[in-house]
Formats: sequence, C-alpha cells, structure tokens
Amino acid sequence: MEMLGALLPLLLMFAIFYFLLIRPQQKRQKKVKEMHESLQKGDKVITIGGLHGKIDAIDDDRIVVDAGSDNKLTFDRSAVREVVNPD
Repeated sequence: MEMLGALLPLLLMFAIFYFLLIRPQQKRQKKVKEMHESLQKGDKVITIGGLHGKIDAIDDDRIVVDAGSDNKLTFDRSAVREVVNPD
C-alpha cells in the first residue's frame, strides 16, 4: 500500500507530461507530415528559410520552387514550412 502511495505522484506527473507536451507534439508532427505529402505543383509555399515561391516541379523528396524572375531553386520537401494557397 505504501508503494502505491509513492508511485501515484509519479504516474500522475507522467500523465500530465503526456497530455501537455508529448501528445500535442505528435499531433503537430503528423500535421506537418500530411502537409509535406500533399504538396502539389502550383502551390504557393514558404520555406523554413523564409523564401516565398510557387512549386514549379515536384519529386518524391525534392521540390523546385519558382522564386520569380526566372529563378528556380531546389529544396527538400521537408524545407517547406507552410502552404499559403488562398482557399
């Protein structure tokens, strides 16, 4: 019985950490992964470096971003921070 009293606060702390830190992080990672998988040619994107452009070509793990003035840059899919298409 005494051991249960000692373990209960630890279990409670773990549950709090799980619901406040671990679970929300997993949800964010899942959302970002889905966004990277759904990228399409023509999407307007912002990279993690702050470059704004339009996807000109897309591959399994790379994208070519048209940054205007005939400038085309190649990035990994994971370099896309967000898609800013007007919905």
